[in-house]
Amino acid sequence: MNALIVAAGLGTRLKPFTDTTPKALVPIAGVPMLEHQIRKLKEAGASHIVVNVHHFGQQIIDFVHSRNDFGMRIDISDERGCLLDTGGALRQASHFFTDGEPVLVHNVDIFSNASLADLYAQHVSSGADASLLVSRRETARYLAFNDAMHLVGWTNVKTQQRKVVSGTDFGQPESKATLLAFAGIHVVSSTLFDALDRFGSIFSIIDFYLSAAARYDIRGIEPPADFRLVDAGKPESLPLAAELLQSTM
Repeated sequence: MNALIVAAGLGTRLKPFTDTTPKALVPIAGVPMLEHQIRKLKEAGASHIVVNVHHFGQQIIDFVHSRNDFGMRIDISDERGCLLDTGGALRQASHFFTDGEPVLVHNVDIFSNASLADLYAQHVSSGADASLLVSRRETARYLAFNDAMHLVGWTNVKTQQRKVVSGTDFGQPESKATLLAFAGIHVVSSTLFDALDRFGSIFSIIDFYLSAAARYDIRGIEPPADFRLVDAGKPESLPLAAELLQSTM
């Protein structure tokens, strides 16, 4: 399994922790976020991980090397010159993955009880170009899927803003789209790498998926009913993430 850990963010929601430390190294239950994610991915079968860096990037590089790269191949996608957003991060990191195998992309501050091995296997067996882990939780922004779980749009239910995948009826009265929240975890096949290269350099992965969904198979995968997720991007969420980790040990 190949994996990309998206760890380059500024971590502004985690201030004051991130005034001197990158978000990826903020500890949860005494262990840096990044270490939790690397170990979970390794247990799921990852043999090659890329970590992107920007804010206090050298601290992340030094940390990974201090752990002897966790006994595996870990490459650094260096964004210290320019933060590339979630889509641009995958575009740049994709050049490290040359074996044609899919890449599991995981935000560093997302903690869940999802089986990453199962998600990866479902993606491979489906033949999709990208599989997005989505769930039925309350948020302001949702992805929209048709009955076959193909991506048809995006909406912000507070502002009523919508983005529609070309050729779909999302937004029309007859639309029966299901709105689901993106978990910040997805699997991408190498079939999308050329399209990523053509999209630009700094862009959101969601904007890319919405643009690509008319030509590629971009679908959602719902986890089991006992799915739990914590966005540890805020100080008040750190204890919740620690509780979730404890419950899954």
